[in-house]
Amino acid sequence: MKTVLYPGSFDPFTNGHLDLVIRAGQLFDRVIVAVAVNSGKSPLFTLEERRRLIEASCRGLSHVEVVVFEGLLVEAIVLYGANAVLRGLRAFSDFEYELQMALMNRNLRPQCETIFMMPTLKNSFVSSTLIKEIARLDGDYRSYVPEPVAAAIAAKLKP
Repeated sequence: MKTVLYPGSFDPFTNGHLDLVIRAGQLFDRVIVAVAVNSGKSPLFTLEERRRLIEASCRGLSHVEVVVFEGLLVEAIVLYGANAVLRGLRAFSDFEYELQMALMNRNLRPQCETIFMMPTLKNSFVSSTLIKEIARLDGDYRSYVPEPVAAAIAAKLKP
């Protein structure tokens, strides 16, 4: 069984993330969405809230499993029996950072392969950071996130 690990903070999980999960399911038998702790960010949702929101957003996708992890990505690869890591690239600026991460992961664990996927055109400019900013400024973010996430953002930011 071919398994890919899709790590990220997913705060919040967007339609771009969901698109990659669905498309990765065409290449892999199992897609593990790994919600990671990112100490450099101030999250809107807790790890557990993010895990539940991703599960709700992926309901009906039998190839998807959602987990929470802390620590090195290469440790999660071993723990979950992944064959590769999935990363999305929206722009050239993403590539430089992602290439460094992929090479470091391969250096730490030579069997670690990274698969880069491009978003669809309609998701190419969407980021979790932009979604949070739009939501905090009372803009319309609903078309950029799955419905369970949209409802959770509205509840979280309700005055």
